[in-house]
Amino acid sequence: MNAQVQLKTVEDVVEQGRVQTLLEPDNVQTVLENVTQIAKTDLAPLVHDIDLKGVYPEDVMRALGRAGAYNQHAPMTAAAANATDAFDLETAIRAMTHVGEECLSTAFCVWCQDALAWYIANSDNETLKRTLGPKITSGEILGGTGLSNPMKSLFGIEKLRLKGVRVEGGYEVTGTLPWVSNLGPDHHFGIVFALQDEGERKVMAVADCSGAGVKITENDDFVALDGTRTFAIQLRKAFIPTDSVLADPIDDYIPRIRAGFILLQSGMAFGMIRSCIDLMEQAGQTLSHVNCHLPDQPEDFRAQLAEMEQEVFELAKTPFDTSKEYFIRVIKARLAAGDASVAAAHNAMLHCGARGYVRRGAAQRKLREAYFVAIVTPATKQLRKMLADFGAD
Repeated sequence: MNAQVQLKTVEDVVEQGRVQTLLEPDNVQTVLENVTQIAKTDLAPLVHDIDLKGVYPEDVMRALGRAGAYNQHAPMTAAAANATDAFDLETAIRAMTHVGEECLSTAFCVWCQDALAWYIANSDNETLKRTLGPKITSGEILGGTGLSNPMKSLFGIEKLRLKGVRVEGGYEVTGTLPWVSNLGPDHHFGIVFALQDEGERKVMAVADCSGAGVKITENDDFVALDGTRTFAIQLRKAFIPTDSVLADPIDDYIPRIRAGFILLQSGMAFGMIRSCIDLMEQAGQTLSHVNCHLPDQPEDFRAQLAEMEQEVFELAKTPFDTSKEYFIRVIKARLAAGDASVAAAHNAMLHCGARGYVRRGAAQRKLREAYFVAIVTPATKQLRKMLADFGAD
């Protein structure tokens, strides 16, 4: 890892061991109660430092893993993987929603972790499921998705940035990924690379940040989400062992993971919208006499959120449906979630007025964060392109 990268962690602002004692996550309700407790007790006090100082909430991320937040949708045992109802996307989305109500930056890191677990759980690599997979779902090891560039390349927006060649025991991969999040010295991330001597054949694998030939470099500061450890990754003949391969080739694998990859992002949007509704209602306690003249009210967003949740949770029941009709519904649901996040944050600012416009005001932070929901891959413009490509715009 590049020694020049300065990693800011939650240890800068809290003492070790602050995270509360959790209940054994033996059922869905307990998992969600644990996540809510962590979000309100341990995450909420850190929000301003995450936003203004770029602090990465590593202790919170690991605690969420112990609480069961990352394993509901990603069974790692062969028996569970053969039962499609073991992939509980709804609970994963609800857990992310609770985190997102307090901090979108952390909710995004949760999505990164969820996505990496999703990749492994849906692969045919039993070694990864037995070794790395359980460490990802428990939060012992953290990691990122690395699929921003590949997802864009699959829809003709960018060229694939990573190239590889077969070598004894695996592959050597070279190239640069400009934006990969939720990283650190012991973190892992997903990659897709094209084999240089094999035409269009593409391989997906998991890379180790501490691996030989892997270098993390600093990126520009963000206006929000700066506490997500988002870096550029340089790979220079980085060795990727066969045991780390998720799919070779990716042709059948990507359609299996794409709906879940996109649907899981709904948790970020739902948390954002819920927190914005709360801000509007709080402002209404003293400003209802004037806020009532604004065209969009908390109850409007509450009704819209309920409709979106119903659609997303229905889609989450069948994430392995590869039909065109199903995927169009997934795209439209994700597009609606991004649009609603921006609209809710915009209206939270209008309802709060000047009190939301100060540097530590929640409303202005929500507004900055909401745009991330609309630009993270797949961004609003990519989603609209995808619908146009499908003839469904």
